[in-house]
Amino acid sequence: MGDRWRDTAQWRIVDEISAWTGRDVAELILRTGEPGLRRTDSAQLAIFTMSLLALDYLTEHHSIGPIHACAGHSLGEYTALVAAGALTPETGAKLVAARGAAMRIATLRCPGTMAAILGAGSEVVEGFAAAARADGARVWVANVNGPRQVVVSGTAEGVDAVAQDARLARLKVVRIPVGGAFHTPLMRPAVPLLRRALAAAEFERTGVAVVANADAGLYTATRWRALAERQLTAPVRWTAVLATLSRLGCTRLVEVGPSRILAKAIGRGDHAPTVRYFGYPAEFEP
Repeated sequence: MGDRWRDTAQWRIVDEISAWTGRDVAELILRTGEPGLRRTDSAQLAIFTMSLLALDYLTEHHSIGPIHACAGHSLGEYTALVAAGALTPETGAKLVAARGAAMRIATLRCPGTMAAILGAGSEVVEGFAAAARADGARVWVANVNGPRQVVVSGTAEGVDAVAQDARLARLKVVRIPVGGAFHTPLMRPAVPLLRRALAAAEFERTGVAVVANADAGLYTATRWRALAERQLTAPVRWTAVLATLSRLGCTRLVEVGPSRILAKAIGRGDHAPTVRYFGYPAEFEP
């Protein structure tokens, strides 16, 4: 994952994040394979590092103009806070490490999984999840990624129940290979550890708007501790986040990170903004 960054000036960030978090990040992004990256603590730190490498490269090469607003999907919210200047890279890295460790504890206590339901809106999928919960299952809507792309999260049995109803309704189900029920009440065991890390973190006031996953609102630095904690157990309302960016007048978006995911989803919507993806050196097209 990180090979293409080794000979760039940005590689210093890998050493810095290793020092800040006590993890061998070079090992993580160079030699840890997919099975190892299924551990949420390892995956989160690897993705955050790759995102900061891309962000720093764009900034150094003046490939993007002034940033008017930021948003990030789930873990990406921490990259967004760094991009906006609300968190320093060091504080962001320490929070991501704490978040990953906390969420790993939760997954060990209550393993779970996720699945994307394609072809129906959030109300339909919420209906499936509510019916499953009425039968004793533990499953919830975790991400509203688009008008016809909704992710559910819960125990394996709960997700299976929703998947069965979705298939009966002739909807496509795509399993997501994770070991936890992220963005659901099953993440509550992660809250105390992240809360302690957030209490020690300094959030800076910034003139760049950051849109929250939890409710698509714009918040000042003083509110982000509560919002980051809430995000652990609340769904990511991504369609609402994009609507907020649209109201702010954001017509050109740049996605950074190790894989092109959000740019594809954003590009499908009506009146979609122009989206550029950047994940590796010399890849960005202004």
